[in-house]
Amino acid sequence: MLRSLLLSLSLAAACGAWAQAPQAQRHDEPLAAPATAMPGIQGQNILDVKPEVKPDAPADPNYAKQSNGERAQVQPGNNAPFWRAVGSGAQGYSSLPRSQAPEAGVLVQPFVTYPGSRHTNAGEAWRQVRNNWLIPYGGSLLLIVLGAIAIFYFTRGAITQHGPDTGRKIERFTPFERSAHWANAIAFVALMLSGLVMAFGKFFLQPVLGLTLFGWLTYALKNVHNFVGPLFVVSLAIVFLAFVRDNWPQKGDLQWLLRAGGLFGKGGHEPPSNRFNAGEKLVFWGGVFALGIVVVASGLVLDKLLPGLVYERATMQVAHMVHAAATVLMMAMFLGHIYIGTIGMQGAYSAMRTGYVDETWAREHHAYWYDDIQSGKIPAQRSTPAGAAITAEPVRTA
Repeated sequence: MLRSLLLSLSLAAACGAWAQAPQAQRHDEPLAAPATAMPGIQGQNILDVKPEVKPDAPADPNYAKQSNGERAQVQPGNNAPFWRAVGSGAQGYSSLPRSQAPEAGVLVQPFVTYPGSRHTNAGEAWRQVRNNWLIPYGGSLLLIVLGAIAIFYFTRGAITQHGPDTGRKIERFTPFERSAHWANAIAFVALMLSGLVMAFGKFFLQPVLGLTLFGWLTYALKNVHNFVGPLFVVSLAIVFLAFVRDNWPQKGDLQWLLRAGGLFGKGGHEPPSNRFNAGEKLVFWGGVFALGIVVVASGLVLDKLLPGLVYERATMQVAHMVHAAATVLMMAMFLGHIYIGTIGMQGAYSAMRTGYVDETWAREHHAYWYDDIQSGKIPAQRSTPAGAAITAEPVRTA
């Protein structure tokens, strides 16, 4: 009994001493602010600055207007004015030349207010646009296009040739045209695959490969993307110059569009067209020309290859958003072109691989072009035959 009483009194005395000790730190209370005042903004090392700790109810009505020195007197360690200046885009000292790095002294982009959104940092706004708009909607568009192509292929099948081959060949693409096309196609596929991994890889590759291997993969693909980009620019310009002559609007284009190329009509017969039908012309002017200009210009900005341009963060962020949106649209358009040129149409791939098509293929898919060859308006052989690559007799013109 006496032992229990003495033990209780000892515990009570220890608890009282712990509660009254001025240097003791309770585990359920926040750490006390340091007693020394922080220096002002001038000459301050940003690594020594502690984050802002806002009180629940500031006693001073001029709380937001206090300088570093005033704040340090009433709230030691609270350096809100410094971080407020940083958040407003205040520029400090940097040894880099202003001509090469105009924003080197700016730690954080200024806060801006966008319509329909809260007051936020410009870099955070760009991140939200990328993660909440470009990634989900761009990925959805590509999946919709791939799904539509798959449904069409498994329900409709490939576009086949109705008549038998005659054995007489017509040169559809010259060696120069095929070289330009394949250089552009290979560059496009490399850019598309690397871009898809960088944009969407963390959703389907990172869980499989892990962070380390996925990081190395994206680093390698980023360099591939940056170096293949200029090759794509040059090859795209060559492709445009090589094929622009035969992609101007001609007779039969409107009828071809109204009938959707005969894809959904009875019999599956394609409407007459010239060397390139209206669908190919839409890909040429919409994908190669219009979207090509946007993709190339924004890509050169991201690669910092446009002379005379000041490469600030806002410029790079806008260029990235434009580049991402335009490339998604270009990929969606070119996926249909790739499908028709490979498994979607019988004889289309061999035409680009060898440069020649059979007389029956030309008559069924490009009747106006075939008629011009038959009448002698267009030669059936536009380049010197490469040895014995094509042994079949060329089609005889009238």
